[in-house]
Amino acid sequence: MQLRSDWSERVVVDSSTMDWVSSPSVGVQRKMLERDGDEVARATSIVRYAPGSRFPGHAHELGEELFVLEGEFCDESGRFGAGSYIRNPPGSAHAPWSEGGCVLFVKLRYFDPLDQTQVALDTQASPWLPGLVPGLSVMPLHEFRTQHTALVRWAPETYFNPHRHYGGEEILVVHGVFEDEHGRYPTGSWLRSPHLSQHQPFSREGCTILVKTGHLVDEAELGA
Repeated sequence: MQLRSDWSERVVVDSSTMDWVSSPSVGVQRKMLERDGDEVARATSIVRYAPGSRFPGHAHELGEELFVLEGEFCDESGRFGAGSYIRNPPGSAHAPWSEGGCVLFVKLRYFDPLDQTQVALDTQASPWLPGLVPGLSVMPLHEFRTQHTALVRWAPETYFNPHRHYGGEEILVVHGVFEDEHGRYPTGSWLRSPHLSQHQPFSREGCTILVKTGHLVDEAELGA
């Protein structure tokens, strides 16, 4: 399957308007934001576990990255509530479940093979750092080589400088409304901007976004 898999294209998806699609595991559904491959695929999805559902044990050949949007997600390593950020590196394995149900943002097979860092971070209890402009707060979650992942919180009426995305940028709007000169993106919106694209973002109402940069280009283009 090829779904929005061309990194050179700017993509905007409002996941709140999408239908849930059943996965191979009973009680686990997903909204496919982008996908390159069949059941084993490089993919970005919103995933929903019904109460009491389980996913069979599986390995992450090229890594898995999770952000818990709602409910509680569980596996052999622990229980993770809303706001948890989890990275399972290449070669890791687990058999996850959710007793009360949960909704996750999931990225598969986007790791640098050399990135073996396992992360389980409760962002509800982690500190925010001042951003580059007044009204902006940042919570770094992970970085490796060109790749950076963070939560960014915008106070109402916060405006950022025009900037270029070296290695691309991906955004999930977790709360509120995020904007730029191209449009207005409410909670649940997913944006992907290609390598060397540019914009000038702002938020009138305020918002929190999950941001990932530097991962939408191959090493040859980066000169690695």
